[in-house]
Amino acid sequence: MAPCARDTKVSTRYGQQAELKEQNQYLMTANEELQKNLSETQHRVAELELQYSDLQKENAEVQKNLKDCHALLVAANIDPVLGESVGDAARQNEDQRKEVMSVSSDLLSELKAFGDIASQQRARLEEIQATMRDLKEAREQMIQERENFSLEAAEMERALKEAEALLL
Repeated sequence: MAPCARDTKVSTRYGQQAELKEQNQYLMTANEELQKNLSETQHRVAELELQYSDLQKENAEVQKNLKDCHALLVAANIDPVLGESVGDAARQNEDQRKEVMSVSSDLLSELKAFGDIASQQRARLEEIQATMRDLKEAREQMIQERENFSLEAAEMERALKEAEALLL
């Protein structure tokens, strides 16, 4: 081979080796970073698992306290929502029911009394209307009698004038 071709071959091989060395160095750096990230992630996972374990213990304690409190509330006959004694709430409901019944009874009594008064007033109104009808009929009859009397008087006066005229 010619010396020029050989130099080219060596130079190409040297270039490839340098490129491979550079890539290898890059991969080593990337691997170190990945190892570092993996280590940090594993450390973080271990911390989170510890926190999770602590939270589970705390949750178990809270649940136990909640059950204990509920048992105490039930034993003391206290409503857990209202915070009042169940007996007090029942008494208040009974008192309210009695008050409503009393007010209802009073209202019914007043309504009955009003109905009685309304019936009496209606009977009086009907009596007054009947009296008014009777008075109206009597008035019409009186007017008719007056007209008849006036007609008879006019007829008698005419007959009297005729009789006078015949006498004269």
